[in-house]
Amino acid sequence: MELNILLCGVVILMCILSGRFTDKYGVPSILLFILIGMLFGVEGILKISFSDFALSEKICTTALIFIMFYGGFGTSWKMAKPILPKAVLLSTAGVVLTAGLCTLFSYGVLRLSLETSLLLGAVISSTDAASVFSILRSRNLSLKYGTASILEVESGSNDPFSYMLTMIVLQILAGGSVNVPLLLAEQILIGGLCGAFMGKLTGYLMKKAEFTQEGMEIILMIALVLLTYAVPVLLHGNGFLSVYLMGMITGNQKFKSKIKLVHFFNGADRLAQILIFFLLGLLVTPSRLLPVLFPAVGLFLGLTFLVRPIVVAILMTPLRAPLNQQLLISAAGLRGAASIVFAISVTVSDAYVKDDIFHMIFCIAMISVALQGILLPVFAKKLDMVDENQNVLKTFSDYQEEQQLPLLQITLTAGHRFVGRKISELKLWDLLVVMIKREGKALLPRGNVTLREGDVLVLSGESYQEDTAAYLDERLIEEGHPWIGKSLAELSDTLKALIVMIQRSDGELAVPKGDTRIEAGDLLVFTKPGLKESTQSVQVGKIDE
Repeated sequence: MELNILLCGVVILMCILSGRFTDKYGVPSILLFILIGMLFGVEGILKISFSDFALSEKICTTALIFIMFYGGFGTSWKMAKPILPKAVLLSTAGVVLTAGLCTLFSYGVLRLSLETSLLLGAVISSTDAASVFSILRSRNLSLKYGTASILEVESGSNDPFSYMLTMIVLQILAGGSVNVPLLLAEQILIGGLCGAFMGKLTGYLMKKAEFTQEGMEIILMIALVLLTYAVPVLLHGNGFLSVYLMGMITGNQKFKSKIKLVHFFNGADRLAQILIFFLLGLLVTPSRLLPVLFPAVGLFLGLTFLVRPIVVAILMTPLRAPLNQQLLISAAGLRGAASIVFAISVTVSDAYVKDDIFHMIFCIAMISVALQGILLPVFAKKLDMVDENQNVLKTFSDYQEEQQLPLLQITLTAGHRFVGRKISELKLWDLLVVMIKREGKALLPRGNVTLREGDVLVLSGESYQEDTAAYLDERLIEEGHPWIGKSLAELSDTLKALIVMIQRSDGELAVPKGDTRIEAGDLLVFTKPGLKESTQSVQVGKIDE
């Protein structure tokens, strides 16, 4: 047992260290996770023989639950809403069209059996969220026309539909009578309703629950994620769809422990990816890749250069998507973890056919991640799709929460003690003047510059850390709150705290002044006497007590 624990630690360390290489050379990290697994495998250096597909399916499915959840949790509804029709079409009709065309290509061109062609089409029909998210974030790939959001929502939400098609094909091949319309309705409706309900319930619990021990909110969220998957599955619904919707609804709500959850699940998501891809690499027998190389490469080429462009053109042209956007979306159809996990489900099912579906899908996914993952930033530049004025992190719901505010703006009004003094004469302690705005122009803050009335100083200082002496709390102003519409001056007798920042419902930040009025959806950040200094976590208190 101790040796197994040692190996786990070594594997995780190797995967973490490989991140430095992937960041430097632009290689998708998940590719190295798989290679490390193969290195430890039956034909690798350590010769570890592992072929328990049933156990692997359970482990990978559990890990995939949390990857799906975090895919939804990290998607910004504000950024996704304008592109929702395109993304939903790609993740629903796009999956069905891709599966159908891949089946025709495999059966008609590659001359594979009809059973194998149907399974390949269903399993390979979804794009990989982990790969897409990783490439967009690591390369800071901001794309025009909201394309980054399209790719994120598509890849995050199309796996459930690919899974549905896979289960339908397996039931048909197993000889059972399948009512396809009823099965689809059950999967979508039950999964969708459970996900929406659990998303609202989770947001409510996170806002109202008071925890006496540190970290309990994380444990609660894990329990809710598992319930969100299990309940619809027991009711014959789609658990993956339910988890994704629950994550999106929860992630776009405001509650006090959200930052902590973002940090935890970001790490958990990475660990789940390491687990899945290492385990998949461990399962693979490299010598069995060669016999399936021809059909795998053939299907990859057909999928990439024929099927995906046709599907994108059919769905995006009526929505007036520009040609360069369609070409980039076509190039971004990466296949990865979900497809391989679904291939494991095929392998352990009673309908498993003679062809080696697992190694075939594994080969396709490896080629896809290696080539498309590395070349996607190049395609984006060649197609003039890179938006230099945007930050791709804004498309993730954790962007606003994770950014720090190291800048401060001061307007010099009449009588301000800085007016008439030189920069070098100011006693700013640990603050630095980084810019002076004067009459619409930006001035360099040299020491001999004399400040005037109306100047705007932009100051830089050390950003706030939770383990410093200041302790902040926050309060969300919900609809119907009695403070809505009132100014801070009008509330001065009611408030027993100093409001240091107001975050509006659209994410904009407002500097709290006497004439600043409270609006529905505002998040008030405040400090007051009595906030406990014995803990680094924010202690929830009432702002008017």
